[in-house]
Amino acid sequence: MQNKTIRVHRFEAASRVNGPGLRAVLWVQGCALGCPGCFNPETHPANRGETWTVEQLVERVLSVKDGLEGLTLSGGEPLHQYPALARALKRIRKETDLSILVFSGYDWAEIKQMKGIDEFLACVDVLIAGRYDASRRVAKGLFGSSNKTAHFLTGRYTPADLENVPQAEVIISPDGEIILSGIDPLVW
Repeated sequence: MQNKTIRVHRFEAASRVNGPGLRAVLWVQGCALGCPGCFNPETHPANRGETWTVEQLVERVLSVKDGLEGLTLSGGEPLHQYPALARALKRIRKETDLSILVFSGYDWAEIKQMKGIDEFLACVDVLIAGRYDASRRVAKGLFGSSNKTAHFLTGRYTPADLENVPQAEVIISPDGEIILSGIDPLVW
């Protein structure tokens, strides 16, 4: 089942702070990296959240794609689930013109050593890599700390596109839950 299901923390149909333009965002559940000061510690336990099939994720993205620029994967750690996510992203690429942006706590050298990762990376426009380092906090654009690196895997975006993303937004869910998304502006 490893490449047929995805542990999901949250899916947001419309966000402006998780990449260029209006984007859907998938926060996966589960992260073993444990970066001190992480903005999303509630996404770390792998046994929480919901289990979605690849098909459920694809259908959810297809249902909200109109008017969107792209899809962002965050977490948790998306690369803990890259075989299943690669299957979903291949379909999303085939059936839409959405861009794909991924946040990972792994650095680029670690990512390139992952077995079978090329299939996943072939579906990604921009990958932001590196563990969050609170001692190097910058909270600018899409970068929480200065050690993070952006990898432009297609020509769809430039560094300037990432710099023009708003820092944070407040989302009020249909059930009244208040969510702060983006780089945490309350921490300094």
